[in-house]
Amino acid sequence: MSRVSPFGTSPLTFTMLYIVATPIGNLKDCTHRAIEVLKSVDLIACEDTRHTKILLGHYEIKTPTTSFFQHNRFTKGEYLLGLLKAGKNIALVSDAGTPGILDPGYNLINLAIKNNLEMTFIPGATAFVNALVLSGKPAHEFYFGGFLPNRTGARRNQLEKLQKLGCTLVLYESCHRILASLEDIGLVFGDKEITVARELTKKFEEILRANPKIIQEKLSANKPRGEFVIVI
Repeated sequence: MSRVSPFGTSPLTFTMLYIVATPIGNLKDCTHRAIEVLKSVDLIACEDTRHTKILLGHYEIKTPTTSFFQHNRFTKGEYLLGLLKAGKNIALVSDAGTPGILDPGYNLINLAIKNNLEMTFIPGATAFVNALVLSGKPAHEFYFGGFLPNRTGARRNQLEKLQKLGCTLVLYESCHRILASLEDIGLVFGDKEITVARELTKKFEEILRANPKIIQEKLSANKPRGEFVIVI
């Protein structure tokens, strides 16, 4: 199948898995290259097709979509692998940001690697990078820890382990657990100034820099909403 290549004007005649980073909030952050790829491939594998179709509709992208999420990653992964082997070009996207980071995208990426299939990465937004830069904390050495455990005891144990690393820590947290996590961070790290970022790139983006207790009190004034990144 021949189509315009996102790398230039030459026809795209080879099979490729495109790992495409998408905006984390502001749809205007989608790159020209990402738009070209999403328009040119045969199929877009999405963590949530409903979420991705908002982005596709904004840029008038008509490419078919299929779901690829945590609970169907094995069966759908084999299906997508079969399409790639048959010569189809597929774009992999997550709900927001970079596929493969805390989402099932890594399963498909590893399948492609094991089967010696061509792939490339279309760079874009990643929430923890935005928060790390905005925090002003040292970024020459940092540890990205993803989400903390749900349970209090396990969460405090994890924080105590992370404290021993001696570098900047970057964590994700949901609106449902942010207050509990801040309380535990205060118990482990004391009055150390941290940064909490929410709704990055969106209309109500907020960057809070203070000790955990002060941030916890501020967020307690109203029901916390959005996704949070914590930088310690």
